[in-house]
Amino acid sequence: MQRKWAIVGMLFLIAGLNYCDRTAISSVYPLLRSEFGLSDVVIAALGSAFLWSYGLGSPFAGRVADRVSRTRMLLISLVGWSVVMMLSSLANGPTALIVSRILLGIAECAYLPASIALISDHHGPESRGTAMAVQIAGMNAGMIGGSVVAGYLGERLGWRLDFLILGAAGLVLAAIAALVLRDGPRAKAPETEQRPSVFELFRIPAYVAVVGSAMMIAIGTWVFVNWLPLYIHDHFHVGLAIAGLSGTSVLQVAAVLGTLLGGVISDRLAKRSPAGRIMALAVAYFCAAPFLLAFLFDPSMTLVQASVFMYSFMRCTGSASECPIICEVVGDRLKSTGLGILNMMNTLAGGAGVMVAGLLKQHFGLAVTFAALSATVAAAGFLVLATATFMMRRSRVLTADREPAGVQAA
Repeated sequence: MQRKWAIVGMLFLIAGLNYCDRTAISSVYPLLRSEFGLSDVVIAALGSAFLWSYGLGSPFAGRVADRVSRTRMLLISLVGWSVVMMLSSLANGPTALIVSRILLGIAECAYLPASIALISDHHGPESRGTAMAVQIAGMNAGMIGGSVVAGYLGERLGWRLDFLILGAAGLVLAAIAALVLRDGPRAKAPETEQRPSVFELFRIPAYVAVVGSAMMIAIGTWVFVNWLPLYIHDHFHVGLAIAGLSGTSVLQVAAVLGTLLGGVISDRLAKRSPAGRIMALAVAYFCAAPFLLAFLFDPSMTLVQASVFMYSFMRCTGSASECPIICEVVGDRLKSTGLGILNMMNTLAGGAGVMVAGLLKQHFGLAVTFAALSATVAAAGFLVLATATFMMRRSRVLTADREPAGVQAA
């Protein structure tokens, strides 16, 4: 096996553990509530503490990853969050738990920008989308595994030993990863050349469009992750375990399949046109939006699961093109920084979406709230479609300018 695919396989495993560790706490909330008497406000704070520290730290982590070894950066991140997981097992109250979540967010935020940029360094346009899709599939798989593994270990061994085991697994994985991962080739700028400013990213239309559309999509992603299990529980009167499994598995299984397919499609479209990847985003988002309207018609549980599955599948088929687009339009020296900003904006938008959804739920109910998300998904599609059209027109103009005058006249 070529090293570049061995690296992707290793990052698939690390990404799975990354999401497993960040979601593990949700499976042991009942145990934490029983031991510490946690209120709903404190439980919400545990989620927010991670979300905001992770999001706000991402751009800074990305900036560092553009200046140092990407491999070293992601290994430090892996070791860091594994140690935090182990230290979390020593928490003696709500304050210590919240601090541990903040530290986990800071440690984990360094991983994703460095790992995606590392894949881009090893994979050219012909395989970049597929390779990145494999890592993203690992994240989605880890989200399911985090709930299942943490819940299983927590019931049998307690939450403290649960966190110790997950942390220890990360340290073992880090030792193996150190043998497999290697930095890829990066273009070196002349010593006299100044480092590009972060603000240059926002002068790139494709980058702005991808970040803007990703923020709109992130609203729906986080709203479903947070509220879909409650909707299933209240609307269909099923147990919490079934509601949680139904909501999470439908979203994430579809996400894994859609991401892998989207990566392959993205690579093929990129060979045909510079705007191929971004056009894939637009088409996928337009296809995903209508499935959310099913919530307006008092759907059965089967229809809810089918609609959410197809929405998640189509959304992720498109989203698989986001990171390859960014890596190709921003250049090597701002690659990780651009990904870090994307990470931050997605997290901030998703967090705001969860809060707004809570307010809408009180007045209109979750069904109407979910259906309204179709508008944000469609808006994301229009944004990237306009950008793709602009890119294709510009490409034709540049091509025409380079042709001999006689050819143009003909």
